[in-house]
Amino acid sequence: MTKIDPRTEIKDFLRSRRARITPERAGLPAYGGNRRVKGLRREEVALLAGVSVDYYVRMERGSLTGTSDGVLDALASALQLDEAERDHLFHLARQSKAPGGPRRRRPTATVRPALRQVLDAITDVPAWICNGRYDVLATNHLARALYSPVLADTRRPANTARFVYLDPEAAETFFVDYDRIARDVAAKLRMEAGRNPHDEELIALVGELSTRSELFRQRWASQDVRLHRSGRKRLHHPVVGRLDLDVESMELPADPGLLLTVYTAPAGTAAADGLALLASWAASQESQATELRELG
Repeated sequence: MTKIDPRTEIKDFLRSRRARITPERAGLPAYGGNRRVKGLRREEVALLAGVSVDYYVRMERGSLTGTSDGVLDALASALQLDEAERDHLFHLARQSKAPGGPRRRRPTATVRPALRQVLDAITDVPAWICNGRYDVLATNHLARALYSPVLADTRRPANTARFVYLDPEAAETFFVDYDRIARDVAAKLRMEAGRNPHDEELIALVGELSTRSELFRQRWASQDVRLHRSGRKRLHHPVVGRLDLDVESMELPADPGLLLTVYTAPAGTAAADGLALLASWAASQESQATELRELG
């Protein structure tokens, strides 16, 4: 992949969202039994959004230049977009206003020392910082232990998306809900592409995954998007076994583009016991590494 073209992104996204809505779901009469299009027709979307057919056709051909926020809101309602999809539409519109921007390399590993201190101060649970490309930029000691399968890749920074799609056997073992994780990773990368379509590192990553993974090509083609949010993640660690963890992902306002993710478990649960065992194992590993360094 040589570039992520905002016009193509707009066209494919709007067509995919239009195709999934039936007239009945949109509250429109469905005349005749043989509709030539899947989902809504363009004129039906235009009617629901309160714009002319010509105007909507122009938008679906990839041009959102000059489109007001009010029209975008109306279009989001007509296509029944969820929060992530609406945000993605607005990102695409902003990029449409300044098309053809130069490809640029964004910093890969710019985690301030103060943030690393914050991570090191979180001692009882795994915590790590990543960017929108899924680069693992900084971890505390428990996150290093928890994500040891991901960090086994010698490339730095390690990248969760590469692990999920390019080492599927290990990833399916590590992530209990592998199919959902794979779907979410592609959807979040698509969201990042809407924000930063000229990011060289992102373009290279999407190109690599598209070339080497049929599953990624399928997920990418779905046009689905997701926000980084809190939830539950079920892991199978090679040392401590099954861990059902609560996940909190927080954007860092002072460091745009970076996310702090923390894994926790309610006290008294098997997962909490597993994290305690993981901490003990991590301490023993660090002790062994220190002894080896001293012997060397």
